[in-house]
Amino acid sequence: MVERLNEVLETAQLLVVMGKGGVGKSTVTAALGRLLASTGHRVLLVEIDPRENLHQLLDVEPSDGAVVRAGPNLELQHLHPRRVLDDLVAERLKFGPLARRVLASPVYQHFAEGAPGLKEAAVLGRILRLLEGHGPKGQEVPDVVILDGPASGHGVPLLAAPQLISSVIDSGPIGQMAQDIECFVKDAHRSAFVLVSLAEEMPIQETFELIDLMEYQLSREPACLVVNGLYPPVEKGIPYPSGDSPEGRADSLWRARSQINQEQLERLALRWRGPLLKTPLVAVDRGPVLIELISQTIETQLETH
Repeated sequence: MVERLNEVLETAQLLVVMGKGGVGKSTVTAALGRLLASTGHRVLLVEIDPRENLHQLLDVEPSDGAVVRAGPNLELQHLHPRRVLDDLVAERLKFGPLARRVLASPVYQHFAEGAPGLKEAAVLGRILRLLEGHGPKGQEVPDVVILDGPASGHGVPLLAAPQLISSVIDSGPIGQMAQDIECFVKDAHRSAFVLVSLAEEMPIQETFELIDLMEYQLSREPACLVVNGLYPPVEKGIPYPSGDSPEGRADSLWRARSQINQEQLERLALRWRGPLLKTPLVAVDRGPVLIELISQTIETQLETH
């Protein structure tokens, strides 16, 4: 199974990382980016969350739409979906005065904000054009783009947006763009999806629902699951400290959380037979040290299976 995952990581041009909010999705995105960059891939990390998390994890300046160098072979860019859509429309129209009139018109403003999936498709369109070498002048063509996707409920609609648009608009520049992106997202050799979860009841349940939704709407399954933030297992034979002491209370919490983790991993194993990566709960601040530790953990699992 992990051999297949290694092949995916070597060949996919787009990795989309998804999961319930708060499970460490951005951490896994940054760690995968660091890992692939260390093997010689030119990696671009893309995020669309207006809060911009990735630059803090990598200790670089905020992107705000610019491409930021985050290390050897590693760059970061934050995309504003509406701004990306406006740029694509202006690019398609080519003639500056006409483009400005269209972008300023009330009809376009309502259409851009109200059309389901249009801004999401524009983001995927931008990524596809970058991979095809049609990015801004001077920007390197990445080997792989890793998209820090939205939380579970919005991840699949993002990927299904091109299919929705192409079913409604089947001609013209927008229709052709949607069809190209739809083919790209459905191509298992070019795109892959990584789901991140905690080994807790609700995140695992949402992961099951997300797998079902991917199968239903995209006819795809994840390339792998990452179970993040695992408590260290309790070794047999370790005596219990006094329950009234601070050490005893910490020990009780550790044992309880570790037990929950193991129960949920067993529950996950009944449903998911594909590649599974596990990352530990690490007692360090969010930042480059954490990303390096998680990256090394993932690399070790990929090498030892």
